[in-house]
Amino acid sequence: MGKLYFVTGIGTGIGKTLVSAVLTEKLKADYWKPVQSGDLDNSDTLKVKALVSNPISVFHQETYLLTQPFSPHKSAKLDGVEIDPARFIIPQTNNNLIIEGAGGLMVPLNDKYLMIDLIKQLNAEVILISQNYLGSINHTLLSAQVLKQFDIPVTGIIFNGDEDTASQSYILQYTGIKHLGRLPQLTTINKTTIKAAGQHITL
Repeated sequence: MGKLYFVTGIGTGIGKTLVSAVLTEKLKADYWKPVQSGDLDNSDTLKVKALVSNPISVFHQETYLLTQPFSPHKSAKLDGVEIDPARFIIPQTNNNLIIEGAGGLMVPLNDKYLMIDLIKQLNAEVILISQNYLGSINHTLLSAQVLKQFDIPVTGIIFNGDEDTASQSYILQYTGIKHLGRLPQLTTINKTTIKAAGQHITL
């Protein structure tokens, strides 16, 4: 088994899937999305698979495929299932594994179990994705604090999108988290641009 990198973000819609594709391609790693909530015809696994061009990466089956586009605990209830933490078993591979979460760290998977509990259970290192917007310093520092509270190792932080040096430098100075790079805003997203984007990441 190689390294386990759990890609999580400071919120929803800040580029976890895009960054996961870049990391999967750059490291020629395997990819696993434990919980897909909604959009099953265009799932994150299918998106990443379509953007990765190397022949080595393996895309592992999701543990839960939920039909509704809500928080996993709500989607599961609507689908008449309960997410059981014991079902989350790391796929067998000798390769590095990129694991993509759903939403942020405190997203509930059932009434008592959060995404951060899954990270802890899998014993994975976190790659935290941040994006510069008004409020992102607060969201990033809160995410960093709860990771520290749960004693989860953080490989580093990747900023996605437009640069804000004042925000980025404050976040890095305050948290002490390693800066792995920043992905520029991609106007075109395809296999070529994803491969090229890897040069912006140090891992």
